[in-house]
Amino acid sequence: MTLVDDAPLTQVGTLIRSARQHRGLTQAQLAERLATSQSAIHRIEQGSQNVSLDMLTRISQALDSEIITLGGPRHAHLRVSGGHQLSGRIEVNSSKNGAVALLCASLLNRGRTTLRGVARIVEVDRIVDVLRSIGVRATWSTDGRDLEIVAPAQLDLAAIDVDAARRTRSIIMFLGPLLGLEPSFALPYAGGCDLGTRTVEPHMIALRPFGLAVTATEGNYEATVNAGTARDLTVVLTERGDTVTENAIMAAAHRDGVTTLRNASPNYMVQDLCFYLELLGVRIDGIGTTTLRVHGVPRIEADVEYAVSEDPVEAMSLLTAGIVTGSEITVARVPIEFMEIELATLAEMGLEYSLSPEYLSRNGRTRLVDVTVRPSALHAPIDKIHPMPFPGLNIDNLPFFAVIAACASGKTLIHDWVYEGRAIHLSDLTRLGADVRLLDAHRLDVTGPTRWSGAEVSCPPALRPAVVILLAMLAAKGTSVLRNVDIISRGYEQLQERLIELGAQIETFRD
Repeated sequence: MTLVDDAPLTQVGTLIRSARQHRGLTQAQLAERLATSQSAIHRIEQGSQNVSLDMLTRISQALDSEIITLGGPRHAHLRVSGGHQLSGRIEVNSSKNGAVALLCASLLNRGRTTLRGVARIVEVDRIVDVLRSIGVRATWSTDGRDLEIVAPAQLDLAAIDVDAARRTRSIIMFLGPLLGLEPSFALPYAGGCDLGTRTVEPHMIALRPFGLAVTATEGNYEATVNAGTARDLTVVLTERGDTVTENAIMAAAHRDGVTTLRNASPNYMVQDLCFYLELLGVRIDGIGTTTLRVHGVPRIEADVEYAVSEDPVEAMSLLTAGIVTGSEITVARVPIEFMEIELATLAEMGLEYSLSPEYLSRNGRTRLVDVTVRPSALHAPIDKIHPMPFPGLNIDNLPFFAVIAACASGKTLIHDWVYEGRAIHLSDLTRLGADVRLLDAHRLDVTGPTRWSGAEVSCPPALRPAVVILLAMLAAKGTSVLRNVDIISRGYEQLQERLIELGAQIETFRD
């Protein structure tokens, strides 16, 4: 389908060129984001090439500009014909959270960093936008899968892309690398999903021993750095958070001395960060444990390549698609170290599955397996299901157990003790026939099995609950509509297309 009636091609091209220039991108850079050629972008902007609605949507996302949809559809929705079994084999993509941490850590390196297999998602593009705005050269490979990053000798923080920075909470992870590079700097307030109140104080507690002082002003974090800290340092993290740990590791990586971090998160994205820093010459003892000893390197200049590890949350998403539709599917390249509790819990609920022999990820460090799930008679677990810091059940995987519990016989208590807003979004499963009772801001009672039925639901403003609703629609007989699904692209690369590969009947439409 091409856009020819709603606006002349020359007008469409002019709008695209204007939006591209407003973002400060060259034709080549836009082509990189779209995995196409610069000549194709040139023809589009000249009005000499038809533009499909799908391409317009991709351009809109790449430029973060709704003006591209002028004269055509504005909001993306999904129409799902559910109640069908899936089949086939699908590979897990690389980790969103791992990629974001590595992008932030690349600021530490004055050499060339090449990241292999980077997830092409909105969150990554926003961080790349911020990096480019402060002078970092970030170049996508021709196939759009690898990213080469070269930081300048001096960052131009005054030119930071404020709009892109405020659209991602990950901007707070610039604090760790920047505090060793700049005596003072400002960062815009962080955004992200609607998950309730999320304090940044654990980050401040973790970084104060490194000499960081932060004052909240109008719209910014104003940071100053006192370099007079002891050579050897011990930092106790009050929260075993993933991003808190990553910030502390990046702060420790380029200081002259040994930093001991206690109560550190050993989660997958933290391990990815440590593996990358080791390539840069930073010795880190205790990777995979809650106590890390980071031997800092004041000057880092190395040309390195690193392959981002696979995403356990996407693995859980794909496994859940098979489970709730009563299907036999194989999810390949599952990082088993970060899925063992989830699989053990599913086994307790009666899930039948098998694992392949282990093999290594492309980074040479992460252990992978292929997981095949089969149609199973599920029952509620005896105990509640709740997340814990790794090696416990992943906090981002918890929402998927709400829709799985709705397919199981009996009553399951889901306790999301971290986010006081997320459980509310999961109660939208009732629109599709589930018996989900919100006990309080943190707890849900889910009673199954559910006789799923199609319905129209507006996408929750939080990533994982949004995907949970989509997966429930795959199980629901009849036709369902999930409206305003843009948030899904923040953490998943072409999720609906990948589910279609397994046999899901999903149609994208806009109005």
